[in-house]
Amino acid sequence: MTLSAAIEATTGLSLIAFPSVIGRLLLGAGLADSGVAVARLTGIALLCLALACWPSGDDATQPTVRALFSYNLLAALYLGYLRIGGGFVSYLLLPAFVVHALLALLLLRPAHARAEEKK
Repeated sequence: MTLSAAIEATTGLSLIAFPSVIGRLLLGAGLADSGVAVARLTGIALLCLALACWPSGDDATQPTVRALFSYNLLAALYLGYLRIGGGFVSYLLLPAFVVHALLALLLLRPAHARAEEKK
């Protein structure tokens, strides 16, 4: 949980501060003015997600585990699509896909276990 939240917080802050640089590194393409605005808004959302999901103490709640699992799974699927079907090629796209896929796999068991505890 902490690793995933820290990565999202770092990405969010990077998107807020350097949206064009992150866009070029991640997607290999520049951002228009509207893309910069959307990237910064996305950065704000990622930062808020990270803050909301940051574990307090030794325990993370079921909604936060589920939120980070869902985000990482969907991010991995979309980044994989961009690389394979979307025609985007860049230095960070494949590593970003791998990181999100690994985080989703790491969060799968806790997300499932916490859902089972509720039953």
